[in-house]
Amino acid sequence: MSLLKIEEPEGASSRHLSFGEHPLWRLGFRPFYLLAALFAVLSVPLWVAQYFGLIRAPQVNLFWHMHEMVYGFALAVVIGFLFTAMRNWTGLWTPRKTHLATLAGLWLLGRLAMLCAAPLWAAIIDLAFLPLAIWPMFRVLQRSGNKRNMFLVVILSLLWLLDLLFHAAVNGLLAWSPIAIMQDAILLIVMIASLIGARVMPMFTANGAPGTKPIVNAKRDRITVVLTVLASAAWIFALPAGVVAVLCIAAAIAIAIRLAGWQPQRTVRVPLLWILHLAYGWIPLGFLLLALAALGVVPPSAAFHALSVGAIAGLIIGMITRTTLGHTGRLLKAGRMEVIMYALIQIGALLRVVAAFNLHGFYQTGLVLSAVCWTLAFILYVMVYAPYLMRARIDGREG
Repeated sequence: MSLLKIEEPEGASSRHLSFGEHPLWRLGFRPFYLLAALFAVLSVPLWVAQYFGLIRAPQVNLFWHMHEMVYGFALAVVIGFLFTAMRNWTGLWTPRKTHLATLAGLWLLGRLAMLCAAPLWAAIIDLAFLPLAIWPMFRVLQRSGNKRNMFLVVILSLLWLLDLLFHAAVNGLLAWSPIAIMQDAILLIVMIASLIGARVMPMFTANGAPGTKPIVNAKRDRITVVLTVLASAAWIFALPAGVVAVLCIAAAIAIAIRLAGWQPQRTVRVPLLWILHLAYGWIPLGFLLLALAALGVVPPSAAFHALSVGAIAGLIIGMITRTTLGHTGRLLKAGRMEVIMYALIQIGALLRVVAAFNLHGFYQTGLVLSAVCWTLAFILYVMVYAPYLMRARIDGREG
């Protein structure tokens, strides 16, 4: 069973294809997954090279690194995933052909601007992308009467607002910390991952691990969502440390209980499943580390790398392999290369979190080893999956 199986008419044609009709532009996951993976391959080594003084790139600082991991890498995957998902949820077309190519080009222009342009121009170009990506999502949800998923438009709009605040802070128009703003954006991405994961992972597990009966409790799920929102808000608004710690611990416990009910132990023989469960497991760990960070016990960097690399990147590598296989007409079965990708991301996440503690001077070594794992994982994704993304579905369907 594919992640977001779409029943579509046969549409393969042997005639010469124009630019807009190229398979790459047939559904949102195709260009945005490929661009995100290529960006992951290039951006982290660039940041590490700048950090160690191997190159001179003044724009490549800590602010750039944090911003581009959220609004470059992660956001591209989120947009590609949601364009694909909303086509399935509503039965209406999300951007495709020239419209999709234009949005992908604007995303790419934003990445170039953040790297090369003056801060004000970088802000203008970067901020243009998300509203233009949100609008077609809002339209298909509105036209189909799909109010259940309208919250995603709200969260994405909040992400745009945080991006605006980030650029205002960087350009000296706002006396807020750009780092704190990016931490807030990470928590919003975690909210998206947590909510969508709670919808699809029990189904994936039941279908992909025979004999498994994941426990889904609607009341408990609502409590978990409320606690996660409250814990995130407590950190975002810098409430007293004790309040933040209590709410973050409560959210961690609630998320861990929900995950345990999905029976992750039954997925160890199914890589397409265990990567999602393992990555999701970083979310309660991240909130636990946030609680300790609020109390001054651990560095905040440990918590946010647990959430960003362990949870977000882990879920991303699991989802972009799964959705690409399903939506290009291939069997939902992970091979050796997928397992290597999954392992590299998880090892890299562990190394990066440990590096944040700088035990026995391990920070720089951990940073390099984590970056190597990250880069190799996405190099493998590009090598294996770029041909899938750039060719028509093997079953002849559209999309």
